[in-house]
Amino acid sequence: MLKNYFITAWRNLIKRKAFSFINIAGLSIGISVCFIIMLYVQDELNFDRFNKNADRIVRIVFKADINGGKIYEANVMPQVASAMTKDYPEVEDATRLRVAGAPKISYKGRNFRDDELVFVDPNFFSIFTLPLIEGDVKTALKEPNTLVITKAAAKKYFGNENPIGKTLVFTSNNNEPFKVTGLIDKVPVNSHFQFDLFGSMTGLNEAKSDSWMGSNFFTYILLKPGSDYKKLEAKLPGMVEKYMGPQIQQQMGVSLEQFRKKGNGLGFVLQPLTSIHLYSHSNYELTSPGNVMYVYIFSAIAIFMLLIACINFINLSTASASKRAKEVGVRKVIGSGRLQLVKQFLLESALLTFFALLISYGLIQFLLPVFNDISGKDLSFEFEIRIIAAFIGLGVFVSIVAGMYPAFFLSSFKPASVLKGKFTGGNNSFGLRSSLVVFQFFISVALIVGTIVVWQQMKYIQHKNLGYNKEQLLTISNSWALGKNERIYKEKMLKDPRIVNATISAYKPAGPSGNNNALAYPSGRDNEMMRTLEYQVDEQYIPTLGMQLAAGRNFSRDLATDSTAMIVNETAAKAFGWGVNDAIGKTIVRKIDKEGKGMDIPFHIVGVVKDFNFKSLHEPITPLLMVLGQDWGLIFKIKTTDIPGLLSAMKKEWANFQTDEPFTYAFMDNLYNKTYVAEQKTSAILNIFSALTIFVSCLGLFGLITYTAEQRTKEIGIRKVLGADVSQITGMLSKDFIKLVCIAILIAFPISYWAMNKWLQNFAYRINTSWWMFVASGVIALLIALITVSFQAIKAATANPVNSLRME
Repeated sequence: MLKNYFITAWRNLIKRKAFSFINIAGLSIGISVCFIIMLYVQDELNFDRFNKNADRIVRIVFKADINGGKIYEANVMPQVASAMTKDYPEVEDATRLRVAGAPKISYKGRNFRDDELVFVDPNFFSIFTLPLIEGDVKTALKEPNTLVITKAAAKKYFGNENPIGKTLVFTSNNNEPFKVTGLIDKVPVNSHFQFDLFGSMTGLNEAKSDSWMGSNFFTYILLKPGSDYKKLEAKLPGMVEKYMGPQIQQQMGVSLEQFRKKGNGLGFVLQPLTSIHLYSHSNYELTSPGNVMYVYIFSAIAIFMLLIACINFINLSTASASKRAKEVGVRKVIGSGRLQLVKQFLLESALLTFFALLISYGLIQFLLPVFNDISGKDLSFEFEIRIIAAFIGLGVFVSIVAGMYPAFFLSSFKPASVLKGKFTGGNNSFGLRSSLVVFQFFISVALIVGTIVVWQQMKYIQHKNLGYNKEQLLTISNSWALGKNERIYKEKMLKDPRIVNATISAYKPAGPSGNNNALAYPSGRDNEMMRTLEYQVDEQYIPTLGMQLAAGRNFSRDLATDSTAMIVNETAAKAFGWGVNDAIGKTIVRKIDKEGKGMDIPFHIVGVVKDFNFKSLHEPITPLLMVLGQDWGLIFKIKTTDIPGLLSAMKKEWANFQTDEPFTYAFMDNLYNKTYVAEQKTSAILNIFSALTIFVSCLGLFGLITYTAEQRTKEIGIRKVLGADVSQITGMLSKDFIKLVCIAILIAFPISYWAMNKWLQNFAYRINTSWWMFVASGVIALLIALITVSFQAIKAATANPVNSLRME
């Protein structure tokens, strides 16, 4: 019996080539897209879950609200870890991580500077599951100046030599020697931190500081089994009162209670390790976090794509029911039961899905590298039991979903009726087919709207007036290597006519930048203390970056009093309660923590700079202070089309100072664009998925109009004989489908409006969704549907009526 089912199913697939092609093409694309997105979603959801105790590890985040200035930072004070283990019995252990940048490393006369160094507590590898290949996890980082490295780093520094016991000299850290005492394979790619060098924090003086006013330590706690992190979080205000309260009293002259009565707030929140990647909105993250919204968006696309492919199958199966009605009638007359017919039709569905799976496998292997390149992922489709089972399971699911309704529908025909030519089942299913076509194009239109809105937002980001001119700004971040010659190098390069201006500062409004949080208050109003960002710049910073002053003047090296001068942005002036012009001449007192002691230094305001975006457009402009300061980092304003020639000259001049550091540079506009890599990736992926969704929807629409034209062959022939022209027949065949697309458009507009406004809320500076975006989406969908339908309708309308009437 099973053999007979297969033979019959195969003959039906061969006989109905167009039906088979459309369904296999739609299902293979749907399965491919769905499976790739499944791999993506799985990767996003599994971040940090490789840790054995992932569900018991939480990170401590510092939050504060000081005079309206909101702080939410992923790093905390050095003593938080010890306080947690000492004061809270729910905490089994705690560990810290302190980022130290990319030091210059020397080994046997060779210099390296590529790997990021992080200092960690000796128990770090006991809490995080990063097994040591060599070395003892309990003692590897117990002593100062010890180091655990990855296999990749060991290969780079030592070649094939055993790294254990070897010494690396950190020449940029006063030639400190670090002994390699441990080796790990690598940090998994789905970890929220990525480092190759783990140094012992034991010898780090900053780690022993008792100050609760500076936060540079990423701190993680391991909870005891059964502990609820939310209940522990509710106890943390006690830690603030016990440890931060006395230091606030000492440095600010007010008690914690008085500080809070003024509307200020300080505290800590606990963040589960497994939620950091997708749900964290903290400042100073160790790597660029993901966004759970994109997981939801792509998951929805995967489901809809698969449903659209299944809808094609259902629509085409029910539309072509009349062609199989007599087959069903004859089978029932000779003794076939309904269950046998259901099995027959389900087997046909399974056979189609099997071919679709084979094609999908090839498509996935082809498309996955493209998807990885766009998304920045490293996904792979390997022959693992888990992955293959999921792939086959997806095929079985599709086969059942796509084939179940047609199987029961086709097997329900009454033999007496269909053998007498009274079949009406196809018309009865028209309502279902119409609903499914509406659903298909509802999804297509919504995706078109999403594509247009995302594209417009990215265009807005590219062309927004940022308050500074990012074009032709060349930055050199490692100019610290020049030492005292940094200014000399700058002056020499200014003699090149291709360079318009230059400034020395590590503070950039785009890309990696210096970071210096400041506590400040207007003179005489210490109860209005605010925590904000401070830039250390020179007198050429504002003109080099093309910023504009709203009031006052720029810094001047000729005025000795400018050593305590300050320029604030418009937002800072308003935050301190002044108008832009009123701020000139006012005094701002800076709180500085020096060796655990608070110092008050007054600065007089000489200028107010117009607001400029020095953070991502996801965030609003916040108060900013600028002071004259000695720093490192060069920014050149250039004006030339001969970029290669200029870079060659700058590199040549750099080499004259023999720094042993390579000449590295970046352009500010590129740094700015990198800030929005996630949005650019989303836009690219959305474009591809939208195109594929529309293509699969049009495949189904093409199949439906084909079957409709075939069913109405005699009618078309009679109409042509009676004088109907091509346009009339084309309109007759097309109007019902175009009506369905119009209904889909009307349903899609309000839902896509809501969804895209929700997405735009992630940006502090964003476009407004406009009517033309929806009209354009509707017109695009209508044109695509009209072209798809008209192609087959015109073909049917131009057929010779003699041939169609002979069919009778």
